[in-house]
Amino acid sequence: MQKTNVKEFREKARVMKALAHPSRLMMVQELALGERCVCELVEMVGADISTVSRHLSLLRDTGIVDSRRDGVKIYYRLKAPCVLKIFDCIYEHQCEFES
Repeated sequence: MQKTNVKEFREKARVMKALAHPSRLMMVQELALGERCVCELVEMVGADISTVSRHLSLLRDTGIVDSRRDGVKIYYRLKAPCVLKIFDCIYEHQCEFES
């Protein structure tokens, strides 16, 4: 395998790892509906703020989400809505696998 391909696949794996947690998937799905404050995501996920912040940091570091500060609140938005295509693919796979 060429070196450039290895680098490309490592980056793909990094993005997949960032998505590979139920709480992060829930947050991505919620952010697809619009910008949310961290406090809203904490309530939705049912985890403490430090855990949710770590999840969001990982998603931000891979370019999946973006953030902005408004006073003391931090708001997140989905920066890469193309990742939602993965959700569709998984759903189709589940339907085929279960039938």
